[in-house]
Amino acid sequence: MSRVYLDHNATMPLRAEVRAAMIAAMDVAGNPSSVHAEGRAAKALVERARAQVATAFGADGADVVFVSGATEAAALACAGQGLSGADIEHDAVAAWITPDLAVSRDGLVTVADPARSVLQAANSETGVVQDLPEGLWAVDATQALGRLPLAFNWMGCRMAFVSAHKLGGPKGVGALVMRRGTDLSAQIKGGGQEMGRRSGTENVIGIAGFGAAAEAAVRDLDSGVWARIEKLRNILESAIEADAKETIFVGKSARRLPNTSCLATPGWKGETQVMQMDLAGFAISAGSACSSGKVRASRVLRAMGYNDTTAASAIRVSLGPETTENDVMRFAETWLRHYAKFRARAA
Repeated sequence: MSRVYLDHNATMPLRAEVRAAMIAAMDVAGNPSSVHAEGRAAKALVERARAQVATAFGADGADVVFVSGATEAAALACAGQGLSGADIEHDAVAAWITPDLAVSRDGLVTVADPARSVLQAANSETGVVQDLPEGLWAVDATQALGRLPLAFNWMGCRMAFVSAHKLGGPKGVGALVMRRGTDLSAQIKGGGQEMGRRSGTENVIGIAGFGAAAEAAVRDLDSGVWARIEKLRNILESAIEADAKETIFVGKSARRLPNTSCLATPGWKGETQVMQMDLAGFAISAGSACSSGKVRASRVLRAMGYNDTTAASAIRVSLGPETTENDVMRFAETWLRHYAKFRARAA
C-alpha cells in the first residue's frame, strides 16, 4: 500500500500553488537590489510575498524580515539578549536562553518577566499551546502559524519568527516579524538588504513560495481544514487508547495543536517505534526533526516532569491537510499490532 506521511510538524509537503509560484519566479532574472526593470520585477516578487506573509500573520504595520529559516530568525532575535525561557523550547531557541522558567506537567510555562523572555506559541513535540503573556520579547510561532487563529498585532510581543516549510512552502526560508522601530543589530553584514537587518541577496524563488504558502495556509484555516484534522487526531487517539492503557497522550488535558499527538509508552523506545512504523509505510518522528538525525530522550518531556524511560519512549504523530480517516485508522491498527508484540516481549 502507499506510504502515509504523518510528520507534518517536521515539514509539510510542498503545496501545488507554492510550486507554481516558485516556477514562475525562476523566470525573473533580476537581482532585487538592482534598479533596472529586471531588478524591479524581482523586487516586486519579494515585496508581494512580504505583504502576503504580513497579512497571513496579522502583522500589518510590522517589519517582515526574510531570512533562511526560523533558526536564523531565532538567532537574530535572541542572540546576546540575556533572555529567559523554558526547557521545552526548540533547540534553535534553547541555544540563546537561560532555561529558568517553570513548566507544568501539562507543558504550560510560567513566565516571570515577559519583556526578557521568549516562548513557543505551540510546542513542536507535544503540540501544547501556550497562553502568551503581554509584552514577550519574542514568540516562536513556527508551529502555530496557519494552524491556529493567530495575529502578531494582538500577541503583544516585540518579535516573532516563522518558517515557510511548516506551511507547505519551501525549505530554507523564514521570517522574523518585528514591531516597527525595534532596534536590532544585523548578524549578517554586507549590502544592507532586508532593511539593514539581514544582508545578502534575497532568495527570490523561496520567498515567492513562502508568500504563496502563507496565503494558502490562511485559506485552509478559514475553511475549516484544521478542524477536520483535529477530529481525525481524536479518532486516532481513541483507537489507540482503547487497547494501550498505559500509553500516555502527553499534554492531552491542555489545549493542543489540532494535528499533533505525542504518545509515550514507557519501556518501548521511540526510536524503535519510528523504525517499525517506517518499515510499515508510515512516516512519524520521535520529537523535533532539527537534530541532524539524532534520536534521544525528549528534553521536552523531561522538563514536563516525565522520567527518562517515559521520555525516551515518546513518538510524535502530526497530521496534515491530505490525511484521511483511512490513514489514521491504518496507522492505529499497525501501531497496535507492534504494541501487542512489545507487551508480549515485556511480559
